[in-house]
Amino acid sequence: MCRTDNMYCESDLLFMIPADMHKKDDICRLLAEHPEIKFVSLVGVDLRGNDTDEKIPISVFLDDVEGFLTNGVQTDGSSVVLPGIATLNNGRLDIIADVSVNWFVDYNFEHIDRQTGRPIGTLRIPSFLIHNGRRVDSRAILRKAIDHFKRTIMQLLAENPNFARSLGICADDVSEILLIAATELEFWVKTPGDKAIIEELSVSQVLQEQYWKRTKGVVRTALEDVLILMEKHGLEPEMGHKEVGGVKARINGEGKFDHIMEQLEVDWKYSNALQAADNEMFVRILIKETFRRHGLEVTFMAKPIEGVAGSGEHTHVSVMAKLKDGRTVNLFTPMDMTKDFLSPTGWGALMGLLKNYEIINPFITSSNDAFNRLKPGFEAPVCIVASLGRDVATPSRFEVRSPNPHTNTYLALAAIYQGMLDGIKYAVNSGKSAQELEKEFSKAPGEEADYLEKERAYRSEEDVFEHYTDEERNRMFGTPPSTVWENLVNLERYKEKAKVLTEGRVFEEDIIKSYIKATRLQWTLELCERIISENIDFVRSCVKLHSSEDFTDYDQQLWTKINDIRHYLAKDSISSKSLFTRIRQAVEREDFDTASRLQLEMAEKIHELQKLYTAYKRNIIDFENHSPNF
Repeated sequence: MCRTDNMYCESDLLFMIPADMHKKDDICRLLAEHPEIKFVSLVGVDLRGNDTDEKIPISVFLDDVEGFLTNGVQTDGSSVVLPGIATLNNGRLDIIADVSVNWFVDYNFEHIDRQTGRPIGTLRIPSFLIHNGRRVDSRAILRKAIDHFKRTIMQLLAENPNFARSLGICADDVSEILLIAATELEFWVKTPGDKAIIEELSVSQVLQEQYWKRTKGVVRTALEDVLILMEKHGLEPEMGHKEVGGVKARINGEGKFDHIMEQLEVDWKYSNALQAADNEMFVRILIKETFRRHGLEVTFMAKPIEGVAGSGEHTHVSVMAKLKDGRTVNLFTPMDMTKDFLSPTGWGALMGLLKNYEIINPFITSSNDAFNRLKPGFEAPVCIVASLGRDVATPSRFEVRSPNPHTNTYLALAAIYQGMLDGIKYAVNSGKSAQELEKEFSKAPGEEADYLEKERAYRSEEDVFEHYTDEERNRMFGTPPSTVWENLVNLERYKEKAKVLTEGRVFEEDIIKSYIKATRLQWTLELCERIISENIDFVRSCVKLHSSEDFTDYDQQLWTKINDIRHYLAKDSISSKSLFTRIRQAVEREDFDTASRLQLEMAEKIHELQKLYTAYKRNIIDFENHSPNF
């Protein structure tokens, strides 16, 4: 596609430098052919999933390419989230390029180079963060998990001939183990400044007026631009479509759509695990920047609008054996697909994932926003359970449904692989057949098992959202955490399971402690400075609407209840403190158990207040004649 207005063709741009072209000569030649690339940025990812982004002139990079790639650049720990590791008196970090993955060029289509007539580009190079000679970043943890997984599987194949035979291969024929992953990215897009009308969105969702419908106007254009750019970057998009959330846009006086509020999804082809995580991070940039250029805002929040469907990021994982003759074998696929759902390896992986999920979940669901999504009624996962399908002819897909767009995919995949590997080792060493492992996985609560926990069930082919009550779900599948703090506490509560994370020194103890500290800090800051502040604004907006002349006993009864809740939430007195104040005080004295419990009470009270005030407003006939007052 050519942009004649700016006198350049997109076919003339360099969108990606593949992993097999990271030799000095190749790099220098490509950059000489593309002088519009003015900057290079080494992209490290800290423990909260934040990526570094700096603008280093490309001339600095070209002066000493080999030295730059070997020695990288230096920064200090204050610029990244690594608490307890990069400290004030020991804060130097080296950012070192990863030459094993693709490097993307991020073009600024709004800044045209005067000499070439092309948009100015920044070469983004995925990198590792090095502290005291040790890699301490999210990408490094996933890299270690991948290497440990591969080594262990190769060792299991060598030591257990029956393991290889269950896959229809010979251990000597395996040249490499491949870990494959893919993510599905959901997001909301809207016209800047527009406010959500919850009732309208909720009705549209129930009626499924948006799901898989045709995109229109500027949303269609922006989505098509995203898919085209993804192709040019070698990301192989598979589809882009509307999701369940949203309302119909309106046409303004100029014949253009406005009041846009829609939920979309973009999917692209799988890749090796580390590349898949890098791809996802870059796709988020493409989506945000492309929709912004078209005058639209994008949010990747898990639950941007309360009461309406949130955004997930279903994560697909698989393990392949690459054979010396070039063929690949999926280690999860059974020998006879008409007989079994999974191979023994697949059953082991699924068992390990679910048995150890309490210590995996802290790396998947790690924010207040994420927990807002995981509630019954919106098809988001609410318990630790799997569905395989009613029969082998109609199997379910192997995907983890709990991640959201802000999940740190590097750490999530690393924890998932560690959990799966624990189960695979059990399955292989037990010598059990696929049928025997399926029987154990399908156990009822209270039934003894060699690997899985006695009191739990792990499989349900029923609709877990409708078939079970909350009490039944908790009894069968375990009580899920309700707050960030409850989730983090599981890393201490389930010490034996937590050892799975540290196998092969993938998650080292100080890394886990640093992650807990960083996540706890974000939780408490958001709780005190954002959530409570937003709730105070809502409490203040719940004003008295009826006058002394025009009201019913029903109005007065509702307002009394509303005002009582308002005072309980936000009004201090000499003898008692409001709920908001008590939460802040609990955080200040680091009583996180109390802060977590009070956070849940606050959410319940706010929900009750919303319902009461909605009912109260519906009963008011004339708003104009009533001035708001407290």
